[in-house]
Amino acid sequence: MQTNTTSTTTPLHRIGYARVSSIGQNLDSQIDALQKAGCGKIFSDKMTGSHMDRPGWDQLLEYARPGDTLVVSELSRMTRSLMDLLTTAKVLEQRQINLVSLRENIDTTTATGRCFLSMMGAIHQMERELRAERAAAGRSSAKARGKTGGRPKTDPEKLENARILYENSDKTAAEVCEITGVGRRKFFSYVAEKRNGSGKT
Repeated sequence: MQTNTTSTTTPLHRIGYARVSSIGQNLDSQIDALQKAGCGKIFSDKMTGSHMDRPGWDQLLEYARPGDTLVVSELSRMTRSLMDLLTTAKVLEQRQINLVSLRENIDTTTATGRCFLSMMGAIHQMERELRAERAAAGRSSAKARGKTGGRPKTDPEKLENARILYENSDKTAAEVCEITGVGRRKFFSYVAEKRNGSGKT
């Protein structure tokens, strides 16, 4: 973890957060982007997927005050899943901390930025309910056939979240799979199935 400061404090009091997922990766490009975006203080973490402690993030939350703006180079630097994003956004909202993501061009100080997060939340809730309905229907069908259990499958909700993100952003398939937690093979198979089913080539 490291903390960087610029020589001046911006009137907007923007606070940056940078993260890489392995020790060998470099934070420089993220920090440069955050400084260019006007961040007067930057917190950072170096971590792996199996090591979830984020001292830099914890220090940022302790440091931030109502009215401050948290800036990240992209959402995947702050969160690792849609559910995590929505939970984090809720925490920031409760603490009156704004959120800006440079790559996705999200700014919750604007109506458009707040609308985007609301839409993501609505999609997530809808998919949770659809998943529950499918699971109930599957159990009923299996019970009618005298079957129980079955081989575990990749969560359809995760696959659909991955497809939506992949087709509506400039993220690579590898980045999408990392954010949503699905395997690449399953992801590509799912996307191909969806495209074939809709007549796309």
